[in-house]
Amino acid sequence: MMPGAVIIGAGPGIGQSVARRLAREGLPITLVARSEKTLTAAAEALSATGVPIRPLVADSTDERALRTALDTAIEEFGLPDVVVYNAAIIQADSLGELSVSAHLDAWAVNVVGAINAAARVVPAMAERGSGTFLITGGMPEPKPQYLSLSLGKAGVRSLVALLDQQYGASGVHVATVTVGGPVAPGTDFDPDVIAEHYWRLHTQPQHEWEREVLHSGRTDGTKMSESRISPSRMCGSSTRATSPTGSSSPADPTCRSDW
Repeated sequence: MMPGAVIIGAGPGIGQSVARRLAREGLPITLVARSEKTLTAAAEALSATGVPIRPLVADSTDERALRTALDTAIEEFGLPDVVVYNAAIIQADSLGELSVSAHLDAWAVNVVGAINAAARVVPAMAERGSGTFLITGGMPEPKPQYLSLSLGKAGVRSLVALLDQQYGASGVHVATVTVGGPVAPGTDFDPDVIAEHYWRLHTQPQHEWEREVLHSGRTDGTKMSESRISPSRMCGSSTRATSPTGSSSPADPTCRSDW
């Protein structure tokens, strides 16, 4: 059995779409999310693929729980070929509006969870000589009305650059897929279309590796408009209000998203 893929943040939208895209290639899938309800829906969405599926409950901000989930995935399927970090807190906030605690909470989900996931799998991938670590990004340009998210996505870009500098030469492809609009099925930001970027990045030859792909929508019904930088959440509810961050956010303007 091939080692497979781990999706951290396996909620509706990008998370489940990426899981389905990778499952189509026969990869066993480990799904990680905060709730049994989310995992049940994600596993059901993959059931028709016929690949082995392992749902695991873990909060991306709980270092021990996240590490345990990754350890379980490795014990069952082996060191994964690809890990996707796909969790974020999406909220509207301007300078001075958030408490220190709220800023730390946002940073923990948007950046530190990705750091902890990378720390568990990326050095092992480098030792093996191959692997892909992908992070869902957003905010192609920072916006003052989305201060914490803008800082978080800037942190993601820096993390990707640092991991690439340290482990790229050892065969680990680290990259971010930056989503430049509100994610929703049937739109220019359809999660199934966005998921193609993840598969393409995972299968890129090393001499063509990109560190960032920007999904900026489609110019017509079939052609995707895409900007690449090289070398180197949708929160699932129909009541959510669109934000300019590359995902959707709820009317309550804070959304803890498993994408």
